[in-house]
Amino acid sequence: MSAVLSACVLWSTSSLATDTLTASSAPSSTAPTASGPQTEGNDGPAYGPELQGFDYPYPVRSSSFTSQRQVMQMAYMDVQPQHPNGRVAVVLHGKNFCGATWQQSIDTLSNAGYRVIAPDQIGFCKSTKPEAYQYSFQQLAHNTHALLETLGVKKATLIAHSTGGMIAIRYALMYPQQTEQLVLVNPIGLEDWKAKGVPPIPVDRWYERELKTSAGSIRRYEEGTYYTGQWRTSYEPWVQMLAGMYRGPGKDVVAWNSALLYDMIYTQPVVYEFEQIKTPTLLLIGDKDTTAIGKEFAPPEVRATLGHYPELARLAVERIPHATLVEFPELGHAPQIQDPQAFHKALLSELAPLVAHPY
Repeated sequence: MSAVLSACVLWSTSSLATDTLTASSAPSSTAPTASGPQTEGNDGPAYGPELQGFDYPYPVRSSSFTSQRQVMQMAYMDVQPQHPNGRVAVVLHGKNFCGATWQQSIDTLSNAGYRVIAPDQIGFCKSTKPEAYQYSFQQLAHNTHALLETLGVKKATLIAHSTGGMIAIRYALMYPQQTEQLVLVNPIGLEDWKAKGVPPIPVDRWYERELKTSAGSIRRYEEGTYYTGQWRTSYEPWVQMLAGMYRGPGKDVVAWNSALLYDMIYTQPVVYEFEQIKTPTLLLIGDKDTTAIGKEFAPPEVRATLGHYPELARLAVERIPHATLVEFPELGHAPQIQDPQAFHKALLSELAPLVAHPY
């Protein structure tokens, strides 16, 4: 079985120099497969609306707080290293991900001495899904900051993927003194889809779409967008994690919260505030990513202009002060899952230069 090869291209606004790194991953335990009928089925377990029945890799705790006149439960994992280096890494999941999908990163960071905190945001995964909630990136950033205060964390490095990147950017803007470093892994929000011509999308339309979610639709989307047209059975647990909530008794509230969250993502751009980020920022980008919210609703001529991650990432690193860009030319939206060895090598290398701070 051939090894997966990944080239890492490093860009930095501080030096304006370009270095090329080549990393070789260990052979995958499961070979990529072509698309086919095996990716279409919807069989699988049913989970509760807060992912009851789906096991996480580490003990899940819950922080109770009141938000918008409602009692919320925010689930999280808090993984303590055997040999602490004095630093805290907070990993923030994306829209179609959960804290559990960071498992390999949690293991890697913990082994390197980091205390790792992996929350599930309100509206996602094992956390509360309210019937009504005014979702905003400010609110989710505030919820995350409140959790860290409860845990006694005064300063942390945020490692954020996809939608988590938009939350992390807002967090760094709101709490610059508490943000040691910002790591953005294929963040969405590097462009304003509405301004580029994606038409207005009512929440009810998002809801209708989410009610049709199945394991097959998730696989098709993830194969094409996250994994560059290749599928491995090792990705299947994350498909079932999502699809199981839509098979369960809480399907309606799961779909409704998902619709509200898509509306938040579409209507609350962060791209116009990049110059205000004061925190040292690392972008880890799989260049074959094509994610763009609402792309399927856009006319073809608009769709063709969206989700060009190599271009978007390089524009972002020019605008964000103290930013560094590492590119993975052959990877897609989830490089930490698609090629964890190459991804974590780059991540740890870029985290290492920071001076440790006690938590």
